[in-house]
Amino acid sequence: MGSECVGILQDSHWNREWMRTARDSGLDMDLLENLETLQFEHGIEEENRCWLYLQGRYLGRMIKACAHATFFCKLLDNLRKSLHEKQTSRCLLIGSPANVPDEDELKVGIIGGGHLGKQLARVLLQLVPIPAERLRISTRRPETLDEFQKLGIQCFYNNSLLVTWADVIFLCCLPSQLPNICTETLTSFGKHCIVYSFVAAVPIPRLRRLLNHTNILRPQYQCVEGFANIWMGNKEVIAALQDPVILQATSPYNPAGGVILNIKWLEGVFYAALNICTAKNLPHSQALKLLNDLFLSVHSEDCGKGGTPCPNFQLQDFVSSIFSENLPGTRPLPWFDLTAVQLRDTPISQLFLTSTALQDHLTYLYCDSFGISPTKGQQPVVSTNSQF
Repeated sequence: MGSECVGILQDSHWNREWMRTARDSGLDMDLLENLETLQFEHGIEEENRCWLYLQGRYLGRMIKACAHATFFCKLLDNLRKSLHEKQTSRCLLIGSPANVPDEDELKVGIIGGGHLGKQLARVLLQLVPIPAERLRISTRRPETLDEFQKLGIQCFYNNSLLVTWADVIFLCCLPSQLPNICTETLTSFGKHCIVYSFVAAVPIPRLRRLLNHTNILRPQYQCVEGFANIWMGNKEVIAALQDPVILQATSPYNPAGGVILNIKWLEGVFYAALNICTAKNLPHSQALKLLNDLFLSVHSEDCGKGGTPCPNFQLQDFVSSIFSENLPGTRPLPWFDLTAVQLRDTPISQLFLTSTALQDHLTYLYCDSFGISPTKGQQPVVSTNSQF
């Protein structure tokens, strides 16, 4: 049955690609909606229909993964712009020329031009949005990415060149391709480059060894039973993420749809933001103020009422109390190993797990970054486990 299940998902993938190609060619896809024999489910035998729920899980994970990558890029882009403005203001204050090079715009690279790589590129272009000149794709078959090249995106096959250029690298390749990619890029990664891995079945410790790099983020998802399949209505990721119901279901603490994010990813995101401040030699007091201004300024009208104060990041939330007591106010924070952050408890772990005020703020931040307001009444689910 395992091979039959894989065949079902492969047919589903082919079907979506064919439909998208037909749509892009100008066919009116509404003409096909009521033709039963052209629907994906038509050719599946009755005894195999029990596996159809896997299609929903596959789509749910794809949609959530692209949404979280988009949110991450939005946060980093805003942070880098704020740092650039701060640096420009400092130059004006001390009377230096304010011609600070605008090198702080986020540069994003994607390794892999398959189904996930293409979906991610479309989402980042439209929803972050990443300018075409700031997005590049490395793939073994760049000739298949004509739609992106027409938009001005550089598509080539040179993984080493890409990781030298980019601030964030998304790994969208097969597990079997990863060792060769790591060999090609082993000496090319800069310390500050963030590797964001979508590679299934390759855990963080192995990624760290293969890449010889610690600035790695790997979102992990757990599928659970008992939730309605909400993912099948929109089979294109961009269309799904323009649906407020689906978009809110992708929020990190939202269990809707039965695909739950391991919340250690959120910890990694915030430590990654602190590393960016450290790379700019920003004093830790200013780095924390910047995080509070950017990430905790969006909240509900009820925030602060009922005796519960709005959350506010403190130094001891990210480092040990002994370290925080001995760190001079003008010093930047140390460089954090993001792989260790995602594998072990950190000072902020309990805050992410137990603080409903922080969870509410981060939910509002997430929804606000996509231009929607969250509905009330959804109980958050916090996962520290993963299945893939």
